[in-house]
Amino acid sequence: MADIIQLLPDHVANQIAAGEVVQRPASVVKELLENAIDAGADTIKLIIKDAGKTLVQVIDNGKGMSHTDARLSFERHATSKIKSAEDLFQLHTKGFRGEALASIAAIAHVELKTKQDNDDVGNCLVIEGSTVVSQEVVVTPTGTSVAVKNLFFNIPARRNFLKSDTVELRHVIDEFHRVALAHPSISFALYNNGGETFNLPISNYRQRIVNIFGNKTNEKLVPVEEDTEVLKISGFVCKPEFAKKTRGEQYFFVNDRFIKSAYLNHAIASAFEGLLKNGTHASYFLNLTVNPQTIDINIHPTKTEIKFDDEHTLYALLRSAVKHSLGQFNIAPVLDFERDPNLDTPYSFKDQNTNVPKVEVDRSFNPFQEESASKARAVAYKKEPTTSWESLYVGLESKGNDSKPNFTEVQFESEEHTASMFDDDTQVEQTHTTYQLHNKYIVSTIKSGMLVIDQHRAHQRVLYEDFLKNLTIKEAASQQLLFPLQLHFSPQDMVIINQLKDGLEHTGFVFSNVKGESVDITGVPVGVPESEVSIILEQLISDVENEVPESHFSASDLLAKSMAKSLAIKTGQSLQKDEQEHLVNKLFACKEPNVSPTNRTTFVTMSVDELDKKFI
Repeated sequence: MADIIQLLPDHVANQIAAGEVVQRPASVVKELLENAIDAGADTIKLIIKDAGKTLVQVIDNGKGMSHTDARLSFERHATSKIKSAEDLFQLHTKGFRGEALASIAAIAHVELKTKQDNDDVGNCLVIEGSTVVSQEVVVTPTGTSVAVKNLFFNIPARRNFLKSDTVELRHVIDEFHRVALAHPSISFALYNNGGETFNLPISNYRQRIVNIFGNKTNEKLVPVEEDTEVLKISGFVCKPEFAKKTRGEQYFFVNDRFIKSAYLNHAIASAFEGLLKNGTHASYFLNLTVNPQTIDINIHPTKTEIKFDDEHTLYALLRSAVKHSLGQFNIAPVLDFERDPNLDTPYSFKDQNTNVPKVEVDRSFNPFQEESASKARAVAYKKEPTTSWESLYVGLESKGNDSKPNFTEVQFESEEHTASMFDDDTQVEQTHTTYQLHNKYIVSTIKSGMLVIDQHRAHQRVLYEDFLKNLTIKEAASQQLLFPLQLHFSPQDMVIINQLKDGLEHTGFVFSNVKGESVDITGVPVGVPESEVSIILEQLISDVENEVPESHFSASDLLAKSMAKSLAIKTGQSLQKDEQEHLVNKLFACKEPNVSPTNRTTFVTMSVDELDKKFI
């Protein structure tokens, strides 16, 4: 039988390796930024076009490469970081496997310009799909510039898997944040489609966080500091009242490398236990410094997951450090035994002696003796005459026996009216009997049997069609706020708010000012509580960034879905009979009552025949 195993060509092997290293433009950004940091640069610029699909360029002022190193850097497993297997457990750099540049060059057009400080001229290397097109001498500043163009030009299938520019740009910015937060001693700049998005000067860690997430972030931060033989912790956690519905602002850095760890994240959540509202997550920016020999970085292609020797100790130390900081800065509730200053002795009476009150008792008094006998003994006790109690009833005498009270008109105090979720003028005649089951389902009778409705999904469908209609005809009712509501967002969130501003106004929001990092809202859609506005906008921003549910939906559809999800009645909410009936009627007045906006079933029916079979 003929041999069937063969070695893959280099260009095919490189493309397969690229599948692990480069999933999207953000992967290229991460690898190039880390290479620039390893080169000792203190100023790094990132330039992107079309969310990185057309161009990702990183320019640094590091030490640069020689003519030979520039060529070798694009070979597979070519690295200057490790010499032997033991070096894998003594890593102090970012990249070390030598796969990044080779993988990127296999699926893109790459142009590399580099020059060392002691050289007069530099080198320019052009590679297209692992093929070296040219290498020549050029005049270039000290450092390295890597331009990656037309990502996945030779793999159309991979390019088709990329999301829209909005989503891909968000991933690029996330990677930029992770690298910039880990290195506040390096100046970073990000340029998107010719415009400057971020310009982060060299600063301390707190100022770097504020420069990225906005000036209002400064008042949210609580410092965390702990130094032990096993672990050194530094950084900040955010106060519980600023917790978010999403997990966006959660950053762990181990030895200046961003990682994801559900186990350590649970330690933070445990430290905040009892301080957060349901469904919210604490934000944190924590740097962990450990001995490189106690961690294994080389367990994941993207190096965002790390294996620790003793996770239990790290968990306990991290939880204790965060809990201690929350208590130290009076964030966590504590028992307070301090004295009340209102009970202190006034200064004018401080040095005066107090007079002990004297109590005189008539020991000969006997309350069971006759009044005359008590008078005869001439005791010191004297009873003061009481006022005439008959005067209390003056004017209340009955005017004859025939007079009767007049009860022809009686007014009763009306019961307190509680505002309901639905309009009061939409009362319908009770034609069906409804019943709420476990504050989750509405059970109603139909001709053929029984109807069970999921109240949360049903209300989502009702609100979704209402919002979509308002967005289409651009006519929506708005309720004015007594005082303007001012909300603060990060710079990248403000970009999304500006994009959605027109659509939000068609649903009933009224914006008086959208400037800088703040938004002033003077009106909200009818039925939207003022306390829910910030939650709605945060959820909306998160949905837009992640394009929930899919990329081919329009912006109006996405906006309607997100607002319906935020405002729909939740599972566990009790509904009155008229509210149940109203929801049932509104659901079946929808165009597609069978499914929620996310294509999930809103109701099920059970016929009498099916019920009969249950009793056989």
